Amino acid sequence: MRVLLLYPLFPKSFWSFDKALELIGRKVSLPPLGMITVAAILPQTWEFRLVDRNVRLETGSDWNWADLVIVSGMIVQKSDMLHLIGEAKRRNKIVAAGGPYVTSVPQAAQEAGVDFLVLDEGEITLPMLVEALERGETSGVFSAKGEKPDVTSTPIPRFDLLDLRVYNEMSVQFSRGCPFQCEFCDIIVLYGRKPRTKTPTQLLAELQVLYDLGWRRSIFIVDDNFIGNKRNVKLLLRELGPWIAAHGYPFRLATEASVDLAQDQELLDLMIAANFTAVFLGIETPDTDSLALTQKFQNTRHSLIESVQKINEAGLSVMAGFILGFDGEKAGVGDRIIEFVEATAIPKAMFGMLQALPNTALWQRLQKEGRLRLESQETYGHQMTLSNFIPTRPPEELAREYVKCFWELYEPRRYLSRVYRHFIGKRPTAHKAPFRMLELIEIQAVLIICWRQGIKRNTRFQFWRQLFSIIRQNPTAFVPYLSNCALIEHFIEYRQIVRDEIEVELTKLLATEANLKTQIPEARKVSVL
Repeated sequence: MRVLLLYPLFPKSFWSFDKALELIGRKVSLPPLGMITVAAILPQTWEFRLVDRNVRLETGSDWNWADLVIVSGMIVQKSDMLHLIGEAKRRNKIVAAGGPYVTSVPQAAQEAGVDFLVLDEGEITLPMLVEALERGETSGVFSAKGEKPDVTSTPIPRFDLLDLRVYNEMSVQFSRGCPFQCEFCDIIVLYGRKPRTKTPTQLLAELQVLYDLGWRRSIFIVDDNFIGNKRNVKLLLRELGPWIAAHGYPFRLATEASVDLAQDQELLDLMIAANFTAVFLGIETPDTDSLALTQKFQNTRHSLIESVQKINEAGLSVMAGFILGFDGEKAGVGDRIIEFVEATAIPKAMFGMLQALPNTALWQRLQKEGRLRLESQETYGHQMTLSNFIPTRPPEELAREYVKCFWELYEPRRYLSRVYRHFIGKRPTAHKAPFRMLELIEIQAVLIICWRQGIKRNTRFQFWRQLFSIIRQNPTAFVPYLSNCALIEHFIEYRQIVRDEIEVELTKLLATEANLKTQIPEARKVSVL
């Protein structure tokens, strides 16, 4: 069986970092870990060809080669995923679809003509697909029916199918699920509230494969809450730290975690010893009332500012996510988010308008209240759209605050100042990675950054002053500092895209509301900034 694995396109987003990646010759931040895990679960006597459409498009030769086409993706990849299903059927190929999107919303894939729906987690449902194909069946829907697999049996992903040169980071997974019950989150819907983990031996084996393949850059542990099972993660870290040290600190690690990480000093110390350098936190909002309403109680128990500062001071760079549009939210939350980000000197702060994702507690509540916008359900999960429900605040007010967050925080001088304050106060790393000469393209990237930010733009004096200060006071932070400086190349473009797209979305929404109320065919164009 020859299997063509197709990974759909992502829309441009906060995390795409296009302009920054171009500087160093990379195409994409992260690889399709789910697809190479699918390849590992399926029979290894089969042949596999992976096409990540974020790297390159499939060719006629790829289509002709395939006996079976497998498509998988997330909600934001919906448009391209449905396109691929349609293209496969046009070419008379057997096509199977799975992953988070079709598990949440299987109807769209069925309407697109998919032959096999492989829902839920593949360790359970992919063997069902294999058995159906061996029986000669040509269609089917396979579901785990609430059962969650024991991930200690999950095989090592097929990293060999990737072109390692085009990715900025690699990814691995240690756990699935989260113990918390945030109303808007679909992770607990998809993977449950009891975090299931691999064994330390499993994860170390995956890292060894990447090491043997020659990977020597960053690795992102993609768990939605790496510390959801603190007992097991500490067992992992007690083995991971010595492994990383014995291999000469070949990888810088990053992950996602809940903010209660700040209250566990042992866990912080173990992560630093294992060469973790960054962590993403779902801060969501500085407003305690909104956090309580959305049942994110873990963010209400301690000062969020102090928690972020403690994690930073331990040596982990904090990245953070924020959401606007919670029910009962008071006006001015955008300004309060800006103040929070500046007070904690978080370089990478992502914003989103609250979206009701399918089957979440938020979705179910809003559906009962009749507040879901049916016309907006095509875009849930997209960062450049308004909420897909009727908010308790005026949409125009929300849109203005949302755009203001991006516009002000990613103004070049303000962003560079925040990056500097973050790294100048960060604990110097005690780990000494092997010396590595910069590649030609990396030297070229440094020169471009110095030209644009140190000569061409009005950041020139600030850039050189801060750069030399970092070299003098915290030289171990030089590379991550300069890497974060490079990201402004992406943010300058992205904040303008957000402004333009939100203005278009708001104009459409107000036009629709005006038509419903007064039957006037056109609404005024609205400026959001």
